[in-house]
Amino acid sequence: MKAVSSKEFKNLVFLTQTDTTIGFVSQNSDRLTAIKQRSPHKHYIKSLDSLQTLKTFTRVPSFHKNRVRRSAKTTFIMPNSYSYRVVKDKHHLLLLNRLKWAYTTSANLSNQPYNEHFAKEAADVIVTPLKQSNQASSIYKLGNYTIKRIR
Repeated sequence: MKAVSSKEFKNLVFLTQTDTTIGFVSQNSDRLTAIKQRSPHKHYIKSLDSLQTLKTFTRVPSFHKNRVRRSAKTTFIMPNSYSYRVVKDKHHLLLLNRLKWAYTTSANLSNQPYNEHFAKEAADVIVTPLKQSNQASSIYKLGNYTIKRIR
């Protein structure tokens, strides 16, 4: 296997077991959009390796700081309309510790069920083991003092 520069590494699409399901992970949202054949105006969830990394992207409203810090397998849509999930799963963190953050999405065509053959063909790198799981993350939309459950 040849050495990959950090710029090339950030453009790769990984097929991996995320903290919730089998998914594509990459820092290149355009590549993910093309692979999934998804509308380009939709945002992806940013998976982060730590709360320190989260601070570089957004400010968590003071009212919700404990909730965000203690949550697991939970995505938060912040007041700036972007969604973030701080990952605590050790297997998924092995990749995220190298990237610091990455866009994450399910490993399927948009609005289609998971297809293992499609997922393996579309990914640049396959991180094993892959375990089929239908557990999606909980999603909450945070306001300065409000919270709304989305999923």
